[in-house]
This record gives sequence, structure tokens and C-alpha cells, in this order.
Amino acid sequence: MKCARYVCRISALLLVASGVLAAQTEPLTLQRAVQLALTHSTTLAQSSADEQRAFAAYREARNQYIPQVVVGSGLGKSWGFPLSLENAAPSIFNVNSQSAVINPALREFVRAARDESGAAALQTKDQRQQVMQDVVITYVELAKWEGMLPELTKTYAEAQKALELVNQRVEAGVDSQTEKQKSQLMAARAHLRALQGHGAVDVLRDQLSKFTGVPSNSIVTVSDSIPALPDINPEDDLTAKATESSLTLQAAQLRAKAQLFRAKGEHRSLWPSLDFAAQYAVLSKYNNYDQFFKTFERNNASLGVVIRFPVLNFSQHAHAQAADAEALRTNKEVENAKNQVSQEVLKLQRSVEQLKAAQEVAELEYKLAQSNVNSVDIRMNSGMANLHDQADAQTDLSEKFNSLEDAKFQLLRARIGLLRATGELESWAQK
Repeated sequence: MKCARYVCRISALLLVASGVLAAQTEPLTLQRAVQLALTHSTTLAQSSADEQRAFAAYREARNQYIPQVVVGSGLGKSWGFPLSLENAAPSIFNVNSQSAVINPALREFVRAARDESGAAALQTKDQRQQVMQDVVITYVELAKWEGMLPELTKTYAEAQKALELVNQRVEAGVDSQTEKQKSQLMAARAHLRALQGHGAVDVLRDQLSKFTGVPSNSIVTVSDSIPALPDINPEDDLTAKATESSLTLQAAQLRAKAQLFRAKGEHRSLWPSLDFAAQYAVLSKYNNYDQFFKTFERNNASLGVVIRFPVLNFSQHAHAQAADAEALRTNKEVENAKNQVSQEVLKLQRSVEQLKAAQEVAELEYKLAQSNVNSVDIRMNSGMANLHDQADAQTDLSEKFNSLEDAKFQLLRARIGLLRATGELESWAQK
């Protein structure tokens, strides 16, 4: 009995503490949570870095058409005939420049790098959508549990009071030990559900804190900030819509296209190429040029083109064949990605239909449980029902309430997944 009173006092203190904490915190709307998450997300930052790296690789390939200029010196002492230093004549000062002019292989490699950069940009957008989905689901679930906590705490307190009353009735010889055990079971279930609620709130707040950078102890959701879900038009072809808007599929298509360009480039590495080349060097007599050459010129320059005609290169042939196989594989990956998108959307559609039906069942069961509680209260007043009937009706109502809230959340989560699949998540979340 003392233990039951102690638990009731602790529950009351928890309610007061929760109220004080809520008063000291600033509510966090869904839209604000999404904005903060997009700013603080480490996975999105990593994806952005990959995008920058892919774009830099594209510029690296494209800039090979721009002349590269190297300024330096090849200072050194010569004994006898002036030998080269790193394949260049010893010189006081030299300037070298080279760039691609006609290079069929490089042209294909530039195209491949451009498409890889585009695929990386799409991957960043897809990661942005994933971050938004994770934040929205976490926020919605947290809002659910925060809304349920007062009811769970109230149910637990009522179960403890009922248990204390049954204990008194057992001591007075009015009730049996069986009724006491039933009351203990009801109180234990209510306690478990309350613990689950408090634990879920703590975990979800911590998760949302990591998403947004907001301290977990200052996070309070605003249920009204969650927009209403748009209606689903049965005539809409959601599979086609998801296939058209899928960023993952678009990125896979660009990667397959890039791999095809890369394979073409490997084949065209066997084609002739033409490069521009220029060189200027200032020579000195102490390198013995005046002794081994008919005349000595201090300033020297060369300007022209370098033409290459690959004649025999079996290694490059094999490399090009491997690139063809890789292009075929990435093309099949696009087909697999398209099939996965269609299958996931179909699963989500069917899941939404089933969960909507499950929510309707849960709502009807909850209404029936409410009617039963009202009926038992009337019977209690007329003496046709007892305390145990009332406790059973209240317990059943609490269970149906929990089932209804869970059904609502499961349906909402499936609808959010469907919104992301059809490309409508961002416009919905930022209303």
C-alpha cells in the first residue's frame, strides 16, 4: 500500500517536472527541424563533398585542352657532351607548354566525367530527401509519444489506485487473491507502457537533437506544425510518377551513360591524337654547347604539334574490352534500379491501403471501448456493475487508445515514404 502511494507521488512529480520543462523550452516546429537538419547533417555534408570532388574531376579532364605552362630551370655543370637532365637540355631558364588539341579518347573521358558529376549532384539531392524523411518520421513519432504521455501517466496512476483499493478489499475479505493478481497485472502493463513512452521520448529527442543540433532537453514538438497529408488520387499512376522523379534512378542512368562514354574513350585511345607543344630555354656556354655544336645560340625556342599514331597495343585492347563489360553491367544496374523503384512504390501503395483499413478498425474499436466505459458507468450507478467491471472497461479503453495511436503513426509513416517516392516530400514538409 505504501509502495503504491509512493509510486503515485512519483508519477505526480514527473507530471509537474514535465510541465516545468515544457515551460522552459521553446517549441520546435517540423519546418524548423527540417531546416536545421539540412544544415547540420553530416551525411549530407559528405555527399556534398563527393559532389565537389566529382565536379573537380570533370574540370581536371576538361582543362587538359587548356595549355599548361611550366617555368623552371635545369642548372648543371657538363663534362664532355651536354647530356640531358630529366629528358631536357641543361638550361639556365626554361618554359614548357603543352595541351591537347585533337584527342578522341579525352573527349569521351570529359563527357564521362561530366555525367559522373551530374550523378553526384543527383545523389546529393537524394541524400537531402533521405535526411528530410528521417527527420520527419522521427519528429512525427516523437509528437505521437509526447501526446500519449499524459494519458499513459494517467492510466498508470489510475491502475495504481485501483490496485491499492483491491488490496484493501482483499484484506477485508471482499475480493479474492485472483482479483488482486488481475489488478497487479493491469498495473504492471500500465507501468510497462508508461516506461515505453518515457523511453521512446528520450531516445527520439536524442535522435532529433543529433539531426538538428538542438539540445535534447529543450526539444518540444508542435503537433499543429505537421501538415495534413494530401489526398491520394486513385487515377494517378504513382509507379510512373515515382519512376520519373526517382533521383536514385536518374543518378544510375547518368552513371551508366558515363561508363559508356568511358568505354568509348578506352577504344578511342587507339586512335591518332594531336597535341600542341612549345618550349623556350636559355642556354649557357659552361654546358659545352659551343664545343659540340657548330653554332651556339643563347635563346632557343620550339613550337609545334605532337602527333601520335598507336599501331600495336594489345594491353589497351584488353582494357577497352573490360570497359565494355563494365558499361554492360551498369546498364543492367539501371534496369534493376527501375524495377526496385516500381516494386517499392507498389508495396507502399498496398501498405497504405492496408494501414488505412487497420486505422479504421482501430478507430471503431476505440469508439466501442468508449461506449463500453459509458455503459459500465451507468450500470455502476444502478448497481448492476462492480469495481472490477469498471477497471476492465478502462483497461480495454487504454489498450484501444494505444492501438489507435500506433495505427495512425504506421499509416503516417507509410504515407511519408510514398511522398518521398513520388518526389512530393519536400513540398509537403515545408508547407
